[in-house]
Amino acid sequence: MKKIIIPFFCAVLFSVPAAAQQTSAAPAKTEVVKSKLTPKEVIDNYFKALGGKSKLEAVKSTVIDNTLNVQGMDVTMSTKKQGNKFRSTQNAMGQQVNQVFDGEKGYIERAGQKTDFPADNIAELKKGTTIEALAFNPSNFQTVTVEKVDGKDYNVLSSEKGKFYFDNATGLLYKSSVGEGSVVVANYMTVEGLKFPSEVNIEGKGQKLSIKTTKVVLNAGVTDADFK
Repeated sequence: MKKIIIPFFCAVLFSVPAAAQQTSAAPAKTEVVKSKLTPKEVIDNYFKALGGKSKLEAVKSTVIDNTLNVQGMDVTMSTKKQGNKFRSTQNAMGQQVNQVFDGEKGYIERAGQKTDFPADNIAELKKGTTIEALAFNPSNFQTVTVEKVDGKDYNVLSSEKGKFYFDNATGLLYKSSVGEGSVVVANYMTVEGLKFPSEVNIEGKGQKLSIKTTKVVLNAGVTDADFK
């Protein structure tokens, strides 16, 4: 396998403002207009668009199957998540890579060899939630601006972590720019009344990655043994 794909690379970029990323270049100047909405209203609208905050909080575990294409290579990935715990199994070119985090520590396993996660990643992994969108906190943002992308208006939340573009019409998160990476959610799917990204395009550091979600299972199929 050319490169180990961190299972929540996508989620960290577009769903977790707490994820620390270094911005290496100043963003291009763009004409912006201050929004009439507050950060709390934008985030509340986002939760509502996803299906409701109470329903999101009721999800205690997920099993998500994805197909990824990176540098012309197809990868299948299944990720089990429960709170900040996860197990990701990736298969490509006859090789399998497992990544496991038990809430306190974790490892990458390939060809029978285990490598512990770097210590500087553990603090961020501990902040994980079953539904990553719930990590959005209005207190991390001071104001909301309105920007046009391809002729559509987006409410934009900005912080030192990055910029997050929410569709003014639907309330859904469309795009994130964090550090040197950008993520576009091209489509959503609905599972038990909740919306999940079903097609995501990621670009950063000269690489492009597309992710398509094929299955989402809520509150079933996950046990503590999965995180050993």
